Amino acid sequence: MKRQLILEDGSVFVGEGFGGSNYQMGEIVFNTGMSGYQEVISDLSYCAQIVLMTYPMIGNYGINRDDFESIEPAIFGLVVSEYCEYPNNWRSDESIDTFLASNDIPGLAGIDTRKLTKLIRKEGTMKAIMADMDVDVDATVAMLKAAPYPTGQVAQVSTQKAFQVPNRGRRVVLIDYGAKQGIVRELSSRGCDLKIMPYTSTVQEVMNLKPDGIMLSNGPGDPRELTQAIENIRALIGQIPIFGICLGHQLIALASGAKIDKLKFGHRGANQPVMNLLTGKVEITSQNHSFSVNEESLANTDLEVTHRNLNDKSVEGLACPEKNLFSVQYHPEAAPGPEDANYLFDTFMRVMDAQGGNK
Repeated sequence: MKRQLILEDGSVFVGEGFGGSNYQMGEIVFNTGMSGYQEVISDLSYCAQIVLMTYPMIGNYGINRDDFESIEPAIFGLVVSEYCEYPNNWRSDESIDTFLASNDIPGLAGIDTRKLTKLIRKEGTMKAIMADMDVDVDATVAMLKAAPYPTGQVAQVSTQKAFQVPNRGRRVVLIDYGAKQGIVRELSSRGCDLKIMPYTSTVQEVMNLKPDGIMLSNGPGDPRELTQAIENIRALIGQIPIFGICLGHQLIALASGAKIDKLKFGHRGANQPVMNLLTGKVEITSQNHSFSVNEESLANTDLEVTHRNLNDKSVEGLACPEKNLFSVQYHPEAAPGPEDANYLFDTFMRVMDAQGGNK
């Protein structure tokens, strides 16, 4: 079954369709990971995006029950050079084709993914949509040019109701902007009593739980849209230890008075080198984001830069020790990816203990 990918600049890529057929306009982005496609597909930070995998073969170890980062994936499409129809791995439960089909997510294979990646690197991310072969390409390009980028993604993926992942250790409120299960796993493995709350939770609702610390999760979309969340975080800073990851990192920066810029094509992959400025060590990190903290704007805040991306020198970590506040742009839960930055969860435990948390 032939299928095409149409970009707002008029580019058209024709290949073989697989998976579902729920065509939706999204932002086309690329991920450089050689493995971990299941975690990528189920990462809610990709909500409303069409994900291009640069590694040539995707799906060779199938889909299993253990590696999901969410229950319901939110990507709008998957583009690969070649997908494996018959995976071979003892953990595999189904193929990537059947999984995407059961979730009505369209896939496209057999295109020149290198050419498309180079186009995105040159022109930046842009709006795109998959379509059947009989669609009017000129009309579709005009629609893409006229349409705004998707908004409101956090509202689509955040939990609608607070719930608990019980334990007997430190009480942590995890504010869910699209949280990966890897974050829940890392906090639970350290004995944290988790209260997972919607992104709309008020300051009073959070403080009523008497938490030892607050985790601000990853999530999709433009952080500047979340004006109420920014106000809430501003009110919470200084009251209680806060650790932010990815979108949570950006929200901390905005709440502290800094600015956010959109990157040309973002950072997505499991091999991004980051310098820890506090130790002088380089960490290989897993990343997935479109936005970055404007470093010049930090002069108006009490935040200090703690980590820096070695590819483009962008800000990857912030901290204000006096307020028990720190954050990173990348994913220390490493799902998928290396575990170099896993120590940050232990740092969070120590910061909570230092302020009187339950040891």
